[in-house]
Amino acid sequence: MEKIILASSSPRRRELMAQAGFAFEVLVSEADETIETETPGEMVEVLSERKAAAVAEEIKRQGFAEESVLLVGADTMVAIDGKKLGKPKDEKGAEEMLEELSGRTHQVYTGVTLIRLRKAENGSILQESRTFSEGTDVSFYPLTKEEIRSYIATGEPMDKAGAYGIQGKAAVFVKEIKGDYNNVVGLPIARLYQELKNWSGAK
Repeated sequence: MEKIILASSSPRRRELMAQAGFAFEVLVSEADETIETETPGEMVEVLSERKAAAVAEEIKRQGFAEESVLLVGADTMVAIDGKKLGKPKDEKGAEEMLEELSGRTHQVYTGVTLIRLRKAENGSILQESRTFSEGTDVSFYPLTKEEIRSYIATGEPMDKAGAYGIQGKAAVFVKEIKGDYNNVVGLPIARLYQELKNWSGAK
């Protein structure tokens, strides 16, 4: 049976993988996430590749003992008018982001990279990979300053791209979603399942 490793520290991604019935382990990537040049969709793909590749190299260094290992790396980015919104550095940054999202439609992109490591008959390690990204449009109701400050006071925005968690208290801000809800949470789990099914079937 193929071993699955999630290359992410995100509790939301772990929850989505578990809910979908995947048996997996977590190995957090230490990949450099500094990047400025790509569009949001390209950016999340590049960063997901870095995360998965960093864990793949770590597994190789430790000694590859499995017949087959599948690594899942992911990165999520919020963007509005093409401007990338990462995790807020402080409460002021969170307030500015939420004011920008208020009453408007923004995009959430998640890039996913799958790397499969397999041991060949001669003992060498074969490596295959594929990368994809998913985009979802999210529309917010207009937010008052009091709503924004009350939400920031909960602490929820501080570790989330775009300064909000759709699966948490910010659910009351969301007017409409076009696309995959789970993609906004942090992992397009249905697309991931389909990609894995097609990849396995093509072997």
